Amino acid sequence: MDILSELLYPTRWYMKIITTILVVSVFTVLATGSIAGFLIYRIVKPQRTSSEINMASFPGRPDTLEFDVPGLGRREGWFFPGLRGAPTIILCHGYQSSRGELLMLLSALQDHQYNVFVFDFAAHGKSAGITSLGFHEAGEVRAAVAALAQRNDVDPGRFGLWGYNMGAYAALRVALDDRRIRTLVLDSAYDRPDQMLTLQIQKTGLGGFPLMVRSARFMFRWLNLDNSKAQPLSKQLPRLAGVPKLFIQAVDEPELARTTQDLFLAAPEPRDQAIIPRGNFAGMGDDDKRDYENRVVSYFLLRLPVTAPLAPAPITVPAAH
Repeated sequence: MDILSELLYPTRWYMKIITTILVVSVFTVLATGSIAGFLIYRIVKPQRTSSEINMASFPGRPDTLEFDVPGLGRREGWFFPGLRGAPTIILCHGYQSSRGELLMLLSALQDHQYNVFVFDFAAHGKSAGITSLGFHEAGEVRAAVAALAQRNDVDPGRFGLWGYNMGAYAALRVALDDRRIRTLVLDSAYDRPDQMLTLQIQKTGLGGFPLMVRSARFMFRWLNLDNSKAQPLSKQLPRLAGVPKLFIQAVDEPELARTTQDLFLAAPEPRDQAIIPRGNFAGMGDDDKRDYENRVVSYFLLRLPVTAPLAPAPITVPAAH
């Protein structure tokens, strides 16, 4: 009781110092927690932008495909048909982006007779909800693959995935367990969603405050408890032996370039690497976009041909006379 009374009404000089330190510490923790909570809210609920197209007049004869994502609800995507029976490439947009920003890349792939599909992740474009920076987004890609494989105008056993940052994480995570994914193009990928979380906090300028990143990571883990046992992708990459993978690093995004480089070095063959001066396809200039499209389309044409290779004809041995 005397100690409590002295803390509440300090009379000795050293108790005044201790009380001041305790008050400042409590205030710092509360303030940090409040700011971290606000940052987490802004990160998992980014400002949404949506692009609508007139499906009847848009080149490429797209149609709308709806599919259900277990636990997350219904999604709507745009399916752009290519050669009947050709593989399908799913474009997985990045954080704070949407499907409408990928129409030029989509058209370039469709021009080479691929079927192409694009949709909005949770908390982006037309899709409500909150983002998990890749955890739940992998489930959305998985559900899209399942829905597309039911169509009678695509090859149900050959898919390609392109993804940028969050979309790259989701695409890579899906490919680990789905043999139908035959080719991957991964732009600015990362190993764990908390790496993307840290990057977003650093962009606000508040990452240098004591305990800010640690507090935000704790809250993010709490929001994603169902994925608390998820291993880093780098530890699972050996399962992708035999699947062609192109890792794209952008010089102007050094943190994501570093995480992409780490994944490239950990990946089994076949693997390829491309280093480009500027990242984020949606924000590129026209010339950079054309170069990027050519690089991506060429990789898919090489690694995921539009027409499946013919099985070798059986060898007939003449009967002995």
